Amino acid sequence: MNTYFRLLSFAKPIEKYAIPYILLTLLAVVFSTLNLALLAPLLTTLFGQNDGPSAAVAKPDSWTDILGYFNYYAEYAYENYGPLEALKLVCIVIVISVFLSNIFRYFSQRVMENLRIHTLLNLRRRVFDNVMNMHVGYFSNQRKGDIISKISSDVQVVQYSVTGTLQVVFKEPLQLIAYLVILFAISYKLTLFALLVLPFSAFFISRIVKRLKHQASEAQTLYGLMISYLDEALSGIKIIKAFNATEAIKNKFQTENERYSALGRKMAYRQQLASPVSEFLGVTMVAIIVFYGGSLVITNQSELAASEFIAYIAIFSQLMRPAKAITESFSTIHSGIAAGERVLELIDEKPEITDVPNGVVLKDFKEAITLKDISFAYPGRPVLQEVNLTIPKGKTVALVGPSGGGKSTLMDLLPRFIEAQSGEIQIDGHELRHVKTDSLRALIGVVNQESVLFNDSIANNISFGSPAATMDEIIAAAKIANAHEFIVNTENGYDTNIGDRGMKLSGGQKQRICIARAVLKNPPIMLLDEATSALDTESEKLVQDALNKLMKNRTSLVIAHRLSTIQNADMIVVLENGRIIEQGTHHELMYKEGLYHKFIEMQQFSEV
Repeated sequence: MNTYFRLLSFAKPIEKYAIPYILLTLLAVVFSTLNLALLAPLLTTLFGQNDGPSAAVAKPDSWTDILGYFNYYAEYAYENYGPLEALKLVCIVIVISVFLSNIFRYFSQRVMENLRIHTLLNLRRRVFDNVMNMHVGYFSNQRKGDIISKISSDVQVVQYSVTGTLQVVFKEPLQLIAYLVILFAISYKLTLFALLVLPFSAFFISRIVKRLKHQASEAQTLYGLMISYLDEALSGIKIIKAFNATEAIKNKFQTENERYSALGRKMAYRQQLASPVSEFLGVTMVAIIVFYGGSLVITNQSELAASEFIAYIAIFSQLMRPAKAITESFSTIHSGIAAGERVLELIDEKPEITDVPNGVVLKDFKEAITLKDISFAYPGRPVLQEVNLTIPKGKTVALVGPSGGGKSTLMDLLPRFIEAQSGEIQIDGHELRHVKTDSLRALIGVVNQESVLFNDSIANNISFGSPAATMDEIIAAAKIANAHEFIVNTENGYDTNIGDRGMKLSGGQKQRICIARAVLKNPPIMLLDEATSALDTESEKLVQDALNKLMKNRTSLVIAHRLSTIQNADMIVVLENGRIIEQGTHHELMYKEGLYHKFIEMQQFSEV
């Protein structure tokens, strides 16, 4: 129940919706119950003339004798205005009662729908906000499809099951109580006898839904796994087709699809069994009451008239509807609780990298970036070991070395995408742990090997992170990045949509858009992670020229695999096995004939 109440907290302020919903539901219940109670006077009016002359019906002494009141006024109308006028009056009252019950039910459903949407908005916003606040390293250990499943599918399941249960909790018990009040008012003996079925019904329903929660939790996990496979398949469609792996991927997806479907089928069978069981028990009880009560009426041993007994049966038959809704809600809530636990697990996840209270706000970069005894390790694998490095303002520092040497890890430490286990990183003497992360990242521009673009227009991709930029500023940035010429030749120029992840553009075009984005941001520090490694020669020349313009008068940290990119760097840092083994200019390192010289000799770096 703790999970349920935590999920319910996202409906706050719930009283804004609960109070009008309860009032409207109460009125709807009163009038819908009245509709059935009016059956007795209707039948009395229709068949009263067949009973011959009778003594006037006495006005009831107790207000609880609801049917007595109805029969009294129906008889009064019958005696004073005649059967047709009495029938007309009863019909008018029934129509008004039905109209009012439906209008109140409609408005109560509108209030509940507003509550449902309000809860969904709050819950989905909270989940997404928390995911966006997580440190970058968190996503390395998570399946993206599982996160997507929690934000979309699980949240949807939660909001329908939680608000649906709320609706049942508010409305159905009220309706149940209203029916019971009427039934007890008509005949308390018959009602006590009829209620004997409830413990048996509850026992059977509880046995049916016992395993639903476990199955629901397993179903949500399988759904997340299936979404992960789908995401991987769509992202890697070219590689899949290039390696003729289409059938293998289809089979992999179908295996999970079948597991999820089989579990869903078992859950559906179990959920669907609750309704027919409760209905069968209810109808059985109605049949028993009809036989028992009817035999008393026929033999004149009952205090009920035939019309009252028929009304009693009609009302009792409706008693099972709210009872069945309550039992069904107990079965469906398990799916909501299971999905809710997965959603709350994501909400409760805390980022490992957070700002300290009253952190320093960096407004500018003035002196240098300093790394002191930096060590970093992934679980079971050390990456950086006691790295010491100073990057002065305005200088270009190139990182080179074998794959896995720690180059990208070192670069990710500077904007605090990840955090070192030991050592310090300082910017202008301020340790990064004591700096506001937003102010730090405002000073840094990033261009990666992978061009990360969004399904939007070219202009919006360039101005991403700089929403206040004017069109002239966007065009100026594109020109610096050597992108303006190809942009104006696209279908709609700067308003052209580039598709999912920029699929409508070539590799070189995408990279130049990314560079234009960095140019527009105009940061004093640039991080370039093999920004030209995936390009053809012609594209690389254009991109390299754009990068040279971008790095001009900036402090740059560059990872590259081509000599043309790094030979003009102010300082080259050679990393191997997480340690700096060489440091200097291109000519100094060539003169030392160490690892850097070996790379050159092996032509690992090639002149463009």
